[in-house]
Amino acid sequence: MNSFQMKKFLALTAGTEDGALNPLPAKTWKDNIMDKLIEASHKRCSRLGITPENTYSRKILDGENLKKKREENKELIKAAAPYISQLYDFVRGSDFFAVLCDGEGCILDIIGDEKILSEAKGLKMIIGAYMDEVNIGTNAIGLVITEKKPVQMSGKDHFIKAYHKWTCSAAPIKDKNGNITGVINLTGYINNVHLHTLGMVAAAANTIEKIIEADIYNKRIENIFNSIISGILTCDLNGNIIYMNQQAPKMLGLKKNEIIKMKVWDLIKNWDEIIEHLKNKESFIDEDIYTNEKVKKSEFTVTACPIYDSEMNILEVTLIFYEIKKNRKLAGKILGGQALYTFDKIIGKSDNIKELIEYSKKIADSKSTILITGESGTGKEIFAQAIHNYSNRKGEPFIAVNCGAVPRTLMESEFFGYEEGSFTGAKKGGNAGKFELADGGTIFLDEIGETPLDMQIKLLRVIEEGVLSRIGSSKQISVDVRIMAATNRDLKEEVKKGNFRKDLYYRLDVLPLYLPPLRERRDDIPELVNYYMNKTCRRLNRHTINLPEDYMEYLKSYDWPGNIRELENVIEYIINSEVIQKNLFNEPVKEQMNTQNINLNLSLEQMEKQYLTKVVREADGNMTLASKILEIGRNTLYRKMEKYNIECPKTKNNSNLEHN
Repeated sequence: MNSFQMKKFLALTAGTEDGALNPLPAKTWKDNIMDKLIEASHKRCSRLGITPENTYSRKILDGENLKKKREENKELIKAAAPYISQLYDFVRGSDFFAVLCDGEGCILDIIGDEKILSEAKGLKMIIGAYMDEVNIGTNAIGLVITEKKPVQMSGKDHFIKAYHKWTCSAAPIKDKNGNITGVINLTGYINNVHLHTLGMVAAAANTIEKIIEADIYNKRIENIFNSIISGILTCDLNGNIIYMNQQAPKMLGLKKNEIIKMKVWDLIKNWDEIIEHLKNKESFIDEDIYTNEKVKKSEFTVTACPIYDSEMNILEVTLIFYEIKKNRKLAGKILGGQALYTFDKIIGKSDNIKELIEYSKKIADSKSTILITGESGTGKEIFAQAIHNYSNRKGEPFIAVNCGAVPRTLMESEFFGYEEGSFTGAKKGGNAGKFELADGGTIFLDEIGETPLDMQIKLLRVIEEGVLSRIGSSKQISVDVRIMAATNRDLKEEVKKGNFRKDLYYRLDVLPLYLPPLRERRDDIPELVNYYMNKTCRRLNRHTINLPEDYMEYLKSYDWPGNIRELENVIEYIINSEVIQKNLFNEPVKEQMNTQNINLNLSLEQMEKQYLTKVVREADGNMTLASKILEIGRNTLYRKMEKYNIECPKTKNNSNLEHN
């Protein structure tokens, strides 16, 4: 409310044209409720030990304490200052002064005519003085804090005699929850009392509430914008930059005061193209743009959002921009996924594995390329993921590419990407390749030995120079990628045969890592069996199977040409069939029982009993295996054993292949 609005308000309420104060007797506006509130306050003051002869507030802040109090209420002071000033301007020359207090009654600001203000200062009614009931007795400010409503009082309504010559009108300033955060008060001599003074003060307090609420809302919005990792910038069609969040100057590499002085086309090269899209009602979303030379970073991805007036004319444009590298990283995490394995998830306690893990940890932070070799199924990608997760790139993308699975005709576009229109079927807007998606992180090139020679030359350039070009573009893109390659081939032999470039081999084999086959780490087999038994049972929702000691020794002695993949396959077969594989070189076969030498000069029931007894004994008490051999249900087998009084053998392996 400005001074003109205040005068208009008073004119309407007081019935005068110029809004002049028309004094009214104080009692005309009081009612019995107000009288009772004042009477109750006076009684409280007496109990508090305050006497009418008291002159000063019991509590007055100064120095650092006052500085801290004003700092705590700086938003209230800032919001209320213009309205306190307008209140005073309206009554200037009428011997009034205006006061702003916080929610506890501490005076934060005071302004008024010299004569009455001098008297107030003589009573130490100054900034830092507490005007609540406890410290200075019954007064308008204190009663507002107690009752949370606008209050007007005059003369002997005040408990302190020194205030009897005054009339005070006070109103609360509340937050959205109804809590008092401040009080605004207008004080003058008693002969100037006017009912509508209170209405004017209350209207000013209400306006201050709305200003504070709007400021809080605007700050909340600003905090939200500042918390966004993308840069946000708003400008009008004349190129004037109106708003930016904190991230924008950081991304552009300029200071905020530098950007404000610039036009938007000083920052963005193809600004006219953006405006043309928006005027044609076309979207401009996640488009790559280039910046002018003044900006330290040259390329961003931008979304432009128009702001319209009521007639759908563009007033302003909000630009949301982020670095292309961050866009690549996000896409890399979505499309390529993140590395899941860490060193603590690698199964094995053999010396071979311990030494490999220690070596891998040492080289994890190096920028040099790693060549992981070993037979198929030895866990090359698991080690690559673990190295990535142990390195300083662990929060960045991990992109795995199987070079043997990518068609030769698509390999270049898969690795390096392409621009729009570079070939038939090319995606609109082009497409980033695996190396771009891995920027900042790691790319794992599995089966690198399958890469064709022409592609090997291009890979070598990326490794040596750290730059690539998309198909259909001459522009060079810098990438920061840690390269790990893996193969089950002997690359030295491939070099001799002419199938693999010698220069690329030496670029890849900077940090060699050889993973031993399972037959070279037999001590890890029991732990691997236990791990895959539990993992597969959880996946298939089955119970685990106990393997006999002699069978575990058999697994340890087997050479495992398929390595860990073959081991996992065998465990899954046992879980599904509940039958052990006796000959891992051939097809799995059920353990067969010798049924010869059975006495045929017996009755049918006697022969059945003898046969059942022999099968159960040779199955070593494994009722599941025995029932499968007999091709009857297990419950049927139990009934027949009970019928013929056949006891289940109690041997050290009687739990063989039984469920836990």
